Amino acid sequence: LHARYVLNLLHETRKHLKQLPNISHVSTCYSEEITVCGDLHGQLDDLFLIFYKNGLPSPSKSYVFNGDFVDRGKQSLEILIVLFTFLLIYPKEVHLNRGNHEDHMVNLRYGFTKEVMQKYKVHGKKILKMIQNVF
Repeated sequence: LHARYVLNLLHETRKHLKQLPNISHVSTCYSEEITVCGDLHGQLDDLFLIFYKNGLPSPSKSYVFNGDFVDRGKQSLEILIVLFTFLLIYPKEVHLNRGNHEDHMVNLRYGFTKEVMQKYKVHGKKILKMIQNVF
């Protein structure tokens, strides 16, 4: 995805998240399901498998993602793009909780910073700065 679109997505995500309270309360009734998952760690195939088995986020399919979206795997940025896009499309059905890997120092150690800089050589620093603002 072109850097301009990534930056735009990050800007819109940050704007949306700033409007939310620090603690999210998510509830559902007995007749509705909610899928809770975490520790994707840059494994895009795992996210696709979750969506294949449980369905895509929608008004009738809620998700809570419990952090650790990035680091270790090779497609952390793609995971953020997918999750942030669904968050903006379905803000009442998609909930993102920050994990310990959504931190600048952890990203330096476990590979996310390097991944972004390899994928976006020209705009990588700007994208990383914006991601840290979103985190």
